[in-house]
Amino acid sequence: MTITSTLLMGVGMGLGLIAAVGAQNAYVLQRSIRGDVSMMPIVAFCVGSEAALILLGVAGVGVLTETAPGAITVMKWIGVVFLLAYGVFAASRAIRPGDGLKVDGGGRVPSTLGAVAACAAFTWLNPHAYLDSVVFLGTLANQQGADLRWVFAAGAFIAGVLWFTLIGFGGKALRGLFSTPGAWRVLDAGIAVMMLVLAIGLVRG
Repeated sequence: MTITSTLLMGVGMGLGLIAAVGAQNAYVLQRSIRGDVSMMPIVAFCVGSEAALILLGVAGVGVLTETAPGAITVMKWIGVVFLLAYGVFAASRAIRPGDGLKVDGGGRVPSTLGAVAACAAFTWLNPHAYLDSVVFLGTLANQQGADLRWVFAAGAFIAGVLWFTLIGFGGKALRGLFSTPGAWRVLDAGIAVMMLVLAIGLVRG
């Protein structure tokens, strides 16, 4: 397999996993649409975290994760609690929307540091992040051989940069749609349901 085909394979597999609807993506898109915090630190954190997870996988930590199911179990239940808590908060916003639903100004504005911290929780308390980026991508990368595994990893990293840039800065285009509290109620209700589904999926997984 050539360098180009390996790189494209990494991009394709990376996008297939990273672009899947999940808690992290939902949170980043929500913050982007609201426009209440600086998105650059959030996007940079997501890209950096994805790079770290891919690096762990390619470096062989994927094998360690597979042989230590106890660590995955602990992370799973922490993730379940976190997802349920955030789902409850989203449901409360959907039931009783307030000024915070306005796209421009008004309401309680989270700090950029607080937004990054929340994104960190969605990223590093999510067992699927380890299974997908560390175990799965790490395994695929190492199957390319010693010479091409880092080329595959580079492709997966490029996928992360493209995706998080898109949802991190592309939300501005949706602000017109979410200029009314009703649209935010629908979004928050959808997020609440998704958090519940993800939590149930972790419990059953």
